Amino acid sequence: MSSAPHAGKVEIFQARTNKWFAWLSWAVAGVGIVAMAVSAGPGALAGIAPLVLIAFLGWQLFWLPAVVVSDAGISLENPFRSITVPWAALVHVDTRFALTLVTAGKSYTSWAAPAPGIWGGRNARPEDLQGLPATTYGPARSVRPGDLRSTDSGQAARLVRERWDELAESGQLAAGDAAVTPAAVTYRWRAMIVDVLLLAASYWAVAGQ
Repeated sequence: MSSAPHAGKVEIFQARTNKWFAWLSWAVAGVGIVAMAVSAGPGALAGIAPLVLIAFLGWQLFWLPAVVVSDAGISLENPFRSITVPWAALVHVDTRFALTLVTAGKSYTSWAAPAPGIWGGRNARPEDLQGLPATTYGPARSVRPGDLRSTDSGQAARLVRERWDELAESGQLAAGDAAVTPAAVTYRWRAMIVDVLLLAASYWAVAGQ
């Protein structure tokens, strides 16, 4: 998560399936390490780098990603960078491929909230189309598959749009500031360094066998 403080009420979206994948990767790594230690003894643990890499990627790719909605703005916690978009910078919320925050100068996509595949729209139920923020609906109250309540992108988009509407209705958002309000992007250099080190260690562990 971003270390920046969040003002007011904070809502966090994380895809449930992502957590399952994280636990699965940790289980695979844990079972592999135990199996190596039992079959080849403690000396075999020198070659566990590939398993440690699997566990680390499970955290980085599946456990870490989130969409954090606060009164200060929206934070997209992605595997390799954290992006904070202030409400004044937000121009549009898109869900064509994933939750995407559109600003005057650039668009930012959330790793945590992908849009559904072709079957996501076909399996929609009537309740998935009802009670969404007004800005969700297109012509004739049409709804994109990525905006459905039952989808990851739709759940995250609903949190963003509802808070955006609340702030606009309360008069806390000034019009015309989008072009001069930047988003803040912070790269996760330490995590990327760990990735490189574990990849190198994994290569040598496999090449040395």
